[in-house]
Amino acid sequence: MAVDSFAFLPRSFVPLYDAAPHWDHDPVWAELATPIEEATVGLLTSAGIFTPASQRPFDVEREKREPTWGDPTLRVIPHDIDQEDIDATHLHINTGDILVDINVALPIDRLDELVTDGVVGRPATEHYSVMGYQQDGADVWRTDTGPEIAARCRAADIDALILAPA
Repeated sequence: MAVDSFAFLPRSFVPLYDAAPHWDHDPVWAELATPIEEATVGLLTSAGIFTPASQRPFDVEREKREPTWGDPTLRVIPHDIDQEDIDATHLHINTGDILVDINVALPIDRLDELVTDGVVGRPATEHYSVMGYQQDGADVWRTDTGPEIAARCRAADIDALILAPA
């Protein structure tokens, strides 16, 4: 299936993004120190999920004005979140399916099934949400958002973090 990254943006943005530089680098990898069946596993989504009762939405209005900018901030999602307590903001994906089933972008129930089946040890008490499709916000990601996620993972004793890209 072809993915249209511009489905929710004006077609006039396509040349701007096509002409932008792209970075190639090796993936970051670390061996898992804890056996997976004993590990605490967290989730990270790039779908722009947030909890409207306590968090502000991701800033898509600025992105509409500055198409190469994406909100680089982080939202923490508790593991025991109820479907009706989430919302999502993102200009590059249709968030409607997420609002029906969070597992489309943050597979909390699937993680619970892996725990029940003994595949992984336990779910983290908190998971993380960002808004993907970063370009000009990438520097903030390297200096602030990424280190904040890593620090939160260490503080929560998370052994493995699964990226569920949107």
